[in-house]
Amino acid sequence: MYIDAHAHLDDEAICAREAEVVAAARAAGVGVIVNASSDLPSSERSVALAAKYEEVYAVIGVHPHEAKTYSDEVEQRIITLAKQPKVVAFGEIGLDYHYDLSPRDVQQAVLEREIQLAAELALPVVFHVREAYEDFNRIIEKNRGYLGNGVLLHCYSGSAELAKYYRERFDAKFSFGGVLTFAKHKDVVLQAAGIENVMLETDCPYMTPVPYRGTPNEPKYIPLVAAKMAELYGVDVKLIENVTTENAKEFYRLERQ
Repeated sequence: MYIDAHAHLDDEAICAREAEVVAAARAAGVGVIVNASSDLPSSERSVALAAKYEEVYAVIGVHPHEAKTYSDEVEQRIITLAKQPKVVAFGEIGLDYHYDLSPRDVQQAVLEREIQLAAELALPVVFHVREAYEDFNRIIEKNRGYLGNGVLLHCYSGSAELAKYYRERFDAKFSFGGVLTFAKHKDVVLQAAGIENVMLETDCPYMTPVPYRGTPNEPKYIPLVAAKMAELYGVDVKLIENVTTENAKEFYRLERQ
């Protein structure tokens, strides 16, 4: 069985076909889909999807793009949602300076608060970082004491050197998706991350792997990511399936569900 460690089934690009997408994933051997959120409405949708489908679990939180929407009222509702039985992590949270859809100072303040809130809720944290590693590193160092429940850098785009730093300093895990099938030098990053720390993801409907680029991504494409990861590690794809599934189960505490 494969696990898609980070998906967005509620995204408008595929949400109208959610039942079809989940069924196709099941047929492709993807037995668990972890649905990440970007704001309060998507957190509500993630929890609803987890209640509707046996194989779906929810990650709730406010993405840096939507940091400007964070408020005391949003926080209180997220705290309530966190009590739902299939909420397995807090995220995706972080910093994104590529589009600056929320002011950078607001992103930083919200990230710091969400890290602390995740600790209060005893949930592992799923981070999104894009073109903001210096400020991100400063904030997580300052809040390192709050990051004892698990750290995942989803769709990891940093360097091999940073991967070693996150692994050694924060016991971080890393998830990789379709980018493995078209980006260069990912073998070096994978080696630095360590096979014992990696998971598979789609980030669907984004980051579609070769040969389906240009169409919406789906969890059913996880085996393509697994095959490429196996090639880059120089191991059998069955090993990748087994290791990444166990890594995801441990990080998201799925055995306790």
